[in-house]
Amino acid sequence: MSPLRSYGRLVRLAGPAYVVVAFLGRLPLAMSQLGTLLLVAGATDSYGLGGLAAGSLAVANAVGAPVAGAVADRSGQRPVVLLQSLAGAVALVALVLATRADADPAALVGLAALAGLVLPQVGPLARVRWRPVTAGTGADQRRLVDAAFSYEGAADEASFVLGPALVGAVAVAVSPGGSLVVAAGLLAVFGTAFALHRTASLTGGASRGATGGRLVTGVFLTLMAAQALIGTVFGSVQTGATALATAAGQPGAAGMIHATLGVGSVFAGLATAYLPEHVGHDRRVRWAAAGLLVLSLPLLLVSSVPTGVAAVALLGLAVAPYMIAVFSLGERIVPPARVGAAMTLLAAATGVGYAAGSGTAGRLADLAPVGAGHTAAFTVTVTATTLALTLAVACRRRWARALAPAPAASRESQVSPAGW
Repeated sequence: MSPLRSYGRLVRLAGPAYVVVAFLGRLPLAMSQLGTLLLVAGATDSYGLGGLAAGSLAVANAVGAPVAGAVADRSGQRPVVLLQSLAGAVALVALVLATRADADPAALVGLAALAGLVLPQVGPLARVRWRPVTAGTGADQRRLVDAAFSYEGAADEASFVLGPALVGAVAVAVSPGGSLVVAAGLLAVFGTAFALHRTASLTGGASRGATGGRLVTGVFLTLMAAQALIGTVFGSVQTGATALATAAGQPGAAGMIHATLGVGSVFAGLATAYLPEHVGHDRRVRWAAAGLLVLSLPLLLVSSVPTGVAAVALLGLAVAPYMIAVFSLGERIVPPARVGAAMTLLAAATGVGYAAGSGTAGRLADLAPVGAGHTAAFTVTVTATTLALTLAVACRRRWARALAPAPAASRESQVSPAGW
């Protein structure tokens, strides 16, 4: 089955409305961090406080999303995502109102953390639905699931390009608070629609005929480390882009530079569906990690905004293939009844890596000589890609063994209740 036919069949199986809803439903999360930073910084005249509020939202989401994913694995996504969507929308609006009321800084940070805690991770949860959606396709299922994960990787990257761009546009046209109100509206409408869509009824341990199984294994921890490293890439690239644009006297260009990372990644993500089926996901991680390392090296030679745009766009060509392969590995090696928790844990690891990469790169940029801050920040990017390739090579046998068909006794043990 060709990739185009696979994509077409996926749309027919889930319905065109599902594709639209699942994409728009993930935009609020992509908008919330930058929107919070702009809102709080503008209201308090403190970028430090704005960064603290945005960071609190990101960390809280990294904590809350896996818990929500685990609950959704047991009870189904519908009640969990519905509650998250409505609570998240209320929390974002409450944060806007609190800033207008000149609330205490601690209260603003707390409200930002509360919003992050309840915001749904629509992208990872959408990945969970594709296995049951394609359950009746027989021998084509594995190819269809792989194509679905390729699409989801591209959709995630597109959302993290469009989301911040939408924040910037609304912030300029209306206000930073207006961008979070728009995010809240999108979440209330499309998050709810995602929760109520018929595919949500296919999720939950009982619907899949399984009740649990061990999730956090040594192999899965290596995948979390792999995702943390790509998160470090994201954070350090954003910091490096900001330092570069500021040094060039064009601070507003930072968003444009960072956005090109996602543009290249979207096209590369869709193209991964064309890879031969016999090329396993463990091999794909190694190839993509090697691509990340090679394509990150030009960042060390960047000296202007145009060269920064070109280098970051080039790096983006390896980002989505890497993430798609890691998420696909995660989907294959965990018990079927724990896929929701697995996908949200991998997303949470990305967020933690983002915070680490941004913080480390920012510190190095501050210590660097004037005009060299971006190069110092980009050394964190190159270090992270080096570690990603090292990890992929070191784990190649473990990942290959994890993908091998399990003996009957082992398969039975995977569906016995065993907590985390």
